[in-house]
Amino acid sequence: MVVEFDDLDRGLVHALQIDGRAPFRRIAEVLEVSDQTVARRYARLRSTQALRVIGFSDPAVVGDDQWMVRARCAPDAAPEIADALARRPDTSWISLNSGGTEITCSLRARDSAAAGEMLLTRLPRTPRVLDVSAQQVLHVFYGGAHEPFTKLGPLDEGQVASLAVHLPEPAPAPRLDDVDRRILRLLREDGRASVEDLARDCGSSASTVRRRLHDLRAGGLLYLDVDVSPESHDFPMRTMLYLTVLPADLDAAGRALAAHPEVPFAAATTGRTNVYASVASPDAPSLYRYLTTRVAALPGVQGVETAPVIRTVKAAGTHYPAR
Repeated sequence: MVVEFDDLDRGLVHALQIDGRAPFRRIAEVLEVSDQTVARRYARLRSTQALRVIGFSDPAVVGDDQWMVRARCAPDAAPEIADALARRPDTSWISLNSGGTEITCSLRARDSAAAGEMLLTRLPRTPRVLDVSAQQVLHVFYGGAHEPFTKLGPLDEGQVASLAVHLPEPAPAPRLDDVDRRILRLLREDGRASVEDLARDCGSSASTVRRRLHDLRAGGLLYLDVDVSPESHDFPMRTMLYLTVLPADLDAAGRALAAHPEVPFAAATTGRTNVYASVASPDAPSLYRYLTTRVAALPGVQGVETAPVIRTVKAAGTHYPAR
């Protein structure tokens, strides 16, 4: 079901990208509507899978490795393989690219052995997979745990500041116990689960859960991402960008990419290409202008590869099976 987003919906999405657990009352004040209106809009979008808030942990804090995986497949097998990957809890941002013959996937693994089990054993032995390559993320320039929000949302700087001021100040990560782990597991299903529901499921008090949530967020063990259905994006054309950059210019090129409004995620990686970025565009002419102006002006770029996304199979945590 395709849901049409109006200006209020877009404002709600932007607000949740700044603070995924902001009370509806606070969001309503920023959007200048009633909290009942915000609650109804959220419930409608959530029930149609157009919007979902999901809790994650910062890979750098918990010691997970991040990999960008590319698998070239027979065209008739790619959708089935992508759907199988989407059912794994350690995958995200799975797409069919380049005419539907390539799958791209973000993989989180607790160590090299866990990554190797997936990359060296499971995928290569999957029927109709022709080739697999993987690049480890070395440094994130923009996106993920540090900036899980859009640069192109409708809220102005004052509205953003009104929401961001309530975010916990960074602090050392707490030592996890069973209650913390239970909270994190529950928030993977619903990042806006109420404190009362979390307390009941954890067998703890609401005040304890509220304090744990604050500490988990402050320490980077919990951040909140927002999935929006691909059909509802204001900039529907998504493209994978793989750059080859001279080592001396790698940091400068990555920081410049991080400042581009078209780029929701950019990172330095291992591999033949050493910078990966996701690019959001309204259409192909806009992508062309971006490549021939902003990308062309990046320092040290020796090569550029683009891979248009044909279908998003899984976003941060939401699986979108073929209809």
